[in-house]
Amino acid sequence: MVLHQQTLKKSVSFSGIGLHSGNRVNMTFLPSTPNTGIRFRRVDLDGHPEVEARIENVFETNRSTTLAKGNVKVHTVEHILSTFAGLGVDNAIVEIDANEPPIADGSSRQYLRMVQSAGIVTQAEKRDPLTISSPIEIKQGETMMSIFPHPTLKISCTSTDRQGRFTQFFSVEINPETWSVELSEARTFCFFEEIEFLIKNGLIKGGSLENAVIIRDDAVLTNEPLRYSEEFVRHKILDIVGDLALLSRPLTGHVIAIKPSHGANCELARQIHAQSRKPLLASQPFIPPPAVADPHEAITPATGAPLMDIMEVMKILPHRYPFLMVDRVMKIEGSKITALKNVTINEGYFQGHFPNHPIMPGVLQLEAIAQVAGILMLKKLENMGKIAYFMSAESVKWRTPVRPGDTLIIDVDLVKMRGKLGKAKGVCSVNGTVTSEAEVTFVLLDA
Repeated sequence: MVLHQQTLKKSVSFSGIGLHSGNRVNMTFLPSTPNTGIRFRRVDLDGHPEVEARIENVFETNRSTTLAKGNVKVHTVEHILSTFAGLGVDNAIVEIDANEPPIADGSSRQYLRMVQSAGIVTQAEKRDPLTISSPIEIKQGETMMSIFPHPTLKISCTSTDRQGRFTQFFSVEINPETWSVELSEARTFCFFEEIEFLIKNGLIKGGSLENAVIIRDDAVLTNEPLRYSEEFVRHKILDIVGDLALLSRPLTGHVIAIKPSHGANCELARQIHAQSRKPLLASQPFIPPPAVADPHEAITPATGAPLMDIMEVMKILPHRYPFLMVDRVMKIEGSKITALKNVTINEGYFQGHFPNHPIMPGVLQLEAIAQVAGILMLKKLENMGKIAYFMSAESVKWRTPVRPGDTLIIDVDLVKMRGKLGKAKGVCSVNGTVTSEAEVTFVLLDA
């Protein structure tokens, strides 16, 4: 493995069609400084905002991987990320004048040619590889993925559909040579019965046999012969390399995947990221919370245990399923409180909001802010036994969607309390990205 970080020698450009929009997209790969990672720059937007290719910025994984930072989104990033990771490029900027890169032929062949044309140069700063210390396993529906300690990055994958058509297996050690020869030309594919749904949802306006392989029953529809005998499973591995590149560090470990998906790939990346942080957290010294007059104002202990679990929350709040929007209180510091809500697909509102595109209603995030503010007040001895009634909301802003699987962090600051009336400022976020914010007013009344 290369010991030092690498970037491109020079800039290189390409123009093509975007898979989702069907519009022409101009794209440029540029060199970047050490420790900056891979960044997507939207030159079509004011200020040319950038979105870092990090697992924290994953916004959606429906058939492709979408990154977002605030209102700035970049779709279908996995093939470009796979190219940089497969070839060992640590730092680069991808400039695009649309919300997605050109899809080219549905593989990474064009991107490989771009990097080869630009050349790769070694940088002075050393790499910081991410090594798997113990096995990790996840399961999502029919998808199973695991990773085990291994001296290099190795991926073994089985791909098939629900009817068992074109079941394929392939295993490969990932390095620049094997990635270039064995994976880079594997094209994306879909089944014929999926096309109607994709078209209706505006997902493949630029799709054609020029950039995808279509499977209809037992027939393969393509404008050229298959490039590999196991082209479908090799493309799945290509995607896995790209999604795991969101860890922003070279990875060593043996990935075993059965019917992988972008959602599962990204979840595995999250689990790997969490494991990599455990030694760091364990090495941090324990610092006891400061002594304060009111024990309720002590912060959460360094173990990360919640200050209040769900049973304690329900002793304070009168709300119950399906309207309890707080699972834990993590800390209280004076007039500030931090709580969380685990958003699962089992939430009742996802049945109708929306069946094919589940999003947590913004008004329920507002309700979560109000409930957390209520906890802050109702924990005070003089307010025990009362109920906090939500009266009004101001400066409400909903910024990014909250989806099943997200952990909603609710931060509330009590800015004013006069008699029975209170006013608080709340911010909801997921993985550090603000999803909503508001100022809420409530009144305390006897239960």
